[in-house]
Amino acid sequence: MMQMETNLGPVTVRERSKILDVWRGFALLGIAMANFPEFSLWTFMSPSKQAALPWSGADDVVHYLLYMLVDGKFYTLFSLLFGIGFSIILSRRGWRLFVRRMTILFVIGFCHRIFLWSGDILLLYAVAGLLLTLFIPLSDRWLFRSAILLLLLPIGFDAIQECFNMDWSAFFYNAWWQKAYERGITEENFATWLVDAKTYDKVFDFLIQGTYERTWELVSGFRLFKVLGLFILGYLFGKHRLYTRLAELPLRRIMISTLSLSLPLSALYAWSAVGGHPWGNTVHSILYTFSVYPTAIGYACGLALLFLSNSERKCWDALAAPGRMALTCYILQTIIGRVHFYGIGFGLGASLPLAAVEVIAIAAFILEILVTLLWLRFFRFGPLEWIWRMLTYGKHFPLLKQKE
Repeated sequence: MMQMETNLGPVTVRERSKILDVWRGFALLGIAMANFPEFSLWTFMSPSKQAALPWSGADDVVHYLLYMLVDGKFYTLFSLLFGIGFSIILSRRGWRLFVRRMTILFVIGFCHRIFLWSGDILLLYAVAGLLLTLFIPLSDRWLFRSAILLLLLPIGFDAIQECFNMDWSAFFYNAWWQKAYERGITEENFATWLVDAKTYDKVFDFLIQGTYERTWELVSGFRLFKVLGLFILGYLFGKHRLYTRLAELPLRRIMISTLSLSLPLSALYAWSAVGGHPWGNTVHSILYTFSVYPTAIGYACGLALLFLSNSERKCWDALAAPGRMALTCYILQTIIGRVHFYGIGFGLGASLPLAAVEVIAIAAFILEILVTLLWLRFFRFGPLEWIWRMLTYGKHFPLLKQKE
């Protein structure tokens, strides 16, 4: 049964577990590295135009390594951490407040997708979070089985589509291009539209068709099943507060076993991704499933081992600070991307090689570390976290830290 709503109020600093913030910060770094090729419009450029960029000789290697070491892994970790966070809220605050919190996240994600960046993930997280409540009454065994089934379902769906030459996302694909053509966006100007756009009206036109594109991407990739499965696994992990007992877990054994399996498969997955799925979508989906999820778990275990070896190092404070302001930092990455790459900003989009884009992504994350460390010296929450909490609990919380 759901816990009654008691002790209403946000999680305090003392209640926080530092490793969760460290994991979130690490996930935000990977998310920046995964998203900045889209912010920079490099992803949308034709291969011939990518090859014409300066220093593009290294981009094939960078592109391959991104698929092998980054793609999907950090969003998986981020999703697991959302699930852990959900377990804390549901156990301490109650499901009604959780539903209200997810509803507000839905609004935040909707505004982010419509007005800032159509590649938003928060909207999907809010929907999956609401669906998570349907699984809470299940036993641990059935929660685990449900999570594994949800993570494996995309393989079955891809196999059915491939076997019967079907495409369940075709409707959304056609709706996307219809909306794009209505606004004058075509295959020829798709990669440069946001660079050429000198007013927000033009950017908004792209964002509207991008919302349709994002819907097609989520449907064709069966992302709801994947995210919900990861949320359930994270919820299970958090339900038993395993993050507070990491020293009791066989982290080294888990890390070695997961990475020894997943990294070779990740190399094959990357080869399939950059090669346009030469073995078919079903094999590509299998490679994704058995490389991405274990690699993310291996990363988490490796980072936890380093953390446990000396949890007082200053580097953990640097990594934890963005983790404490994960929502703010996620939105801030979008803003940094827009300022650097869109025509309403510096207009660098579609002009930089992938290697340079990744340097900017890492620099953006370092900037986030500096900003969040400074911010948290004076404030209790990140600005968006503060607003989210007040809307969730329906009362004011002081933002400034009290002087001791």
